[in-house]
Amino acid sequence: MTLFAAAQPKEEPSDKETLSGLQNTVSASRLSLFLQCRLRFYYRYVLKLKKPKTPSLHVGNSVHAVLKAWNKARWLQKPLTLKQAHDAYLSAWADNTEGLVQWEPGEEDDEKTTGWRLVDTYLRESHVPAEVKPDAVEVPVEADLVNHGLPRLIGILDLVQQREVVDYKTSATTPNAERVAHTTEIQTSSYAILYRHNTGQQEAGIQLHHLVKLKNPKVVITRLPSMSPKQQTRLFHQMEAYLDGLERQDFIPSPGMQCSSCEFFNECRRWH
Repeated sequence: MTLFAAAQPKEEPSDKETLSGLQNTVSASRLSLFLQCRLRFYYRYVLKLKKPKTPSLHVGNSVHAVLKAWNKARWLQKPLTLKQAHDAYLSAWADNTEGLVQWEPGEEDDEKTTGWRLVDTYLRESHVPAEVKPDAVEVPVEADLVNHGLPRLIGILDLVQQREVVDYKTSATTPNAERVAHTTEIQTSSYAILYRHNTGQQEAGIQLHHLVKLKNPKVVITRLPSMSPKQQTRLFHQMEAYLDGLERQDFIPSPGMQCSSCEFFNECRRWH
């Protein structure tokens, strides 16, 4: 007689195990959120509370999926036609929609049109020439920073083109170059470290491509120089603060203007 053991349900990791994993690796998005609001970080990455996706995030994800497909086709030296890009957009929109976004009546169709107009504008204006083969597309990379007493840095590079790292963003307003350079420094410095660690070369620069959701969509490209030694030092100190905060489980709220768009607003109001 053969006995079959009943399948055991997979146990969720404990908070202690989750915290240990977060201390071992860090990404730019996790680090940025931790420094913005430690309680929001706790709800998202430790408790892993699930929230509906916002319409703007859904648009951004769908746009990003098409640009990823566009760049991968360029890397294969088989550029997509505009129709193929549109088909990829419709597929991405459908894949990401089911039960995840809470739409107001008529909102989905409007947002769907807005997203495609952003993609169409970007591709028609040829901000990245179709004939130029990328160095890398949507590549997951990491950097072991143990020699600096820091966790392993992980991330995904949207596009590397002629030794420049390109990152895509959707925005409701036209970005200011100086403010963008400041507010994205954790991300851009992280990209620089990841690029250098994996290629042995210094990046030629960073480009932030903002697809702006205006009545007449436009693309704003912010070009940033290579990461400076001071920027690397700042990032390492921020990572040290991240490790220290996790070690002390210092998950306190940071009330401010950003709370109006926080998905954990109600949970935060009940925090004690």
